Amino acid sequence: MNTDSSTAPPVRCVIADDERLMRDQLRARLAEVWPELQIVGEAKNGTEAVELVSQHHPDIVFLDIRMPGLTGVDAARQIAQLPTDDDWDGCEIVFITAYDQYAVEAFEQGVADYVLKPAERERLQVTVGRIKKRLAARDGQGDADVAAKPLQQLLHKLSASLNPSGKPSYLRWIQATVGQSIQMIPVEDVLFFISDEKYTRVQTATVEALIRKPIKELVDELDPELFWQIHRSTLVNATAISGVTRDLRGRQIVTVKGHPEKLEVSRSYTGLFKGM
Repeated sequence: MNTDSSTAPPVRCVIADDERLMRDQLRARLAEVWPELQIVGEAKNGTEAVELVSQHHPDIVFLDIRMPGLTGVDAARQIAQLPTDDDWDGCEIVFITAYDQYAVEAFEQGVADYVLKPAERERLQVTVGRIKKRLAARDGQGDADVAAKPLQQLLHKLSASLNPSGKPSYLRWIQATVGQSIQMIPVEDVLFFISDEKYTRVQTATVEALIRKPIKELVDELDPELFWQIHRSTLVNATAISGVTRDLRGRQIVTVKGHPEKLEVSRSYTGLFKGM
């Protein structure tokens, strides 16, 4: 996208903050410092933000870092998983925060920006300038995955910062492609994940869906007490295991409640089921 060209389409954004007054203030300040920016949607929580980004494919999303339910960090993770195409290669993430320590970390990583509450005109102008440069740099790059890894690393660190007690923050929702639509699947509903070279299948009792996130990333983002890795390509919900048997070759086979598929346990993970 060439933001300097008069013939370029307008830059579009989504704003997400659970406080209406904060949304109103940010909208007003953006109108002052970036009048040509189009605000195509406003969300009051992370789930709505993900839905709006999926629907409108904006160039930027402003996410309040602390929101009830799905936090801004959780929403950013889901947005980073959205499928891209020739017309949309993802969006820039801008965190809205009252906490300087999160903002500084986001800025230093160089893969996301920030706006401090309350949004002051002078500070917002600096942020807008950086966003415009990043949007221009994306023009012609054609690779939405270039910043994916550092962004995921940043989100992991921000998630830890939001939990000073030291208790990890695990994924609570999986955003997956089901047919031609995107669905939000609660992680506790997932029976198992199985990866191939390109996709990971998300299986519930009623839905089979696909995501691009590999098992090695899911292992770090899911509660290890709930999801057990039984193979380098398989994670299973421990509460969904109905039994473990051995086949004629002596391999451990996991059976799952509510689904006919049988999951093989690789030799590296046979210790999970001692005595079998």
